[in-house]
Amino acid sequence: MDDHHGDPPEGKDRNFVTALARGLELLRCFRDGEVTLTNSDFSERTGLPKATISRLTYTLCELDYLVADPKAGTYRLSAGVLHLGFGVLSAMDIQDRAQQEMKRLRDGPNSFITVALGEQHQLDVVYLATCNSREEVALAIRIGTRLPIFHSGIGQAILVGMDDDARETVFEIAGRKGAQVEAEGRARFADAKATYESKGFCTGYGTWRSDVNGVAVPVFSLGDGRVYGLNVGGPAFRVKPKQLESVYGPRLIQAAQALSIRPAG
Repeated sequence: MDDHHGDPPEGKDRNFVTALARGLELLRCFRDGEVTLTNSDFSERTGLPKATISRLTYTLCELDYLVADPKAGTYRLSAGVLHLGFGVLSAMDIQDRAQQEMKRLRDGPNSFITVALGEQHQLDVVYLATCNSREEVALAIRIGTRLPIFHSGIGQAILVGMDDDARETVFEIAGRKGAQVEAEGRARFADAKATYESKGFCTGYGTWRSDVNGVAVPVFSLGDGRVYGLNVGGPAFRVKPKQLESVYGPRLIQAAQALSIRPAG
């Protein structure tokens, strides 16, 4: 008998397809650096019983989203998932248009600067496009990297750019994690909003990682009304707040205005 893990948080919703939600939850179980997972891994990470996991993994294999290794009892993501991901990326006009602006930002006076464009998903920001620094030893990031939305400059910039309804949805998600999570998220947003209103960008000095500094702005896409975040940053010992705010802040604002359906601000 199935449990109700993955069902809507408040009552039953006739439009909510639980089986679909569970299948997608399995695909999200893979973490950075992981190639294979077992049914036990899936069960532990989702809270679903192994009987349910077995049906889901079988279905995902049949649909070519997972590939099974029967001898090892493991599963890996297949090319079907990549096809979905790149299909989404290719549909985003913002991703293509951002490349030139991102490269221009990266090629500024500080060779340790890295640039990224991201979008909110649940309580994270997922990088959709990246432009790594000219220094091999500097901060290296890649497409798919996830940052906490409340604890990163790019996450706070997205929150600032959202309309009230979209932002409240994020806070509701946080609230389901706990009252303290929501309260901290609202407090960080309030600080970010004040910073944005006074400086024109949001800051993240050691908030995501203690050794990383960055500034970020919201970007408003053409056509579909999505809000993205655009950030510049790098290792704290080479990328200082003063230079970020005096040199890169104005450039970042200009880039956001060039990319947005309307000027950011």
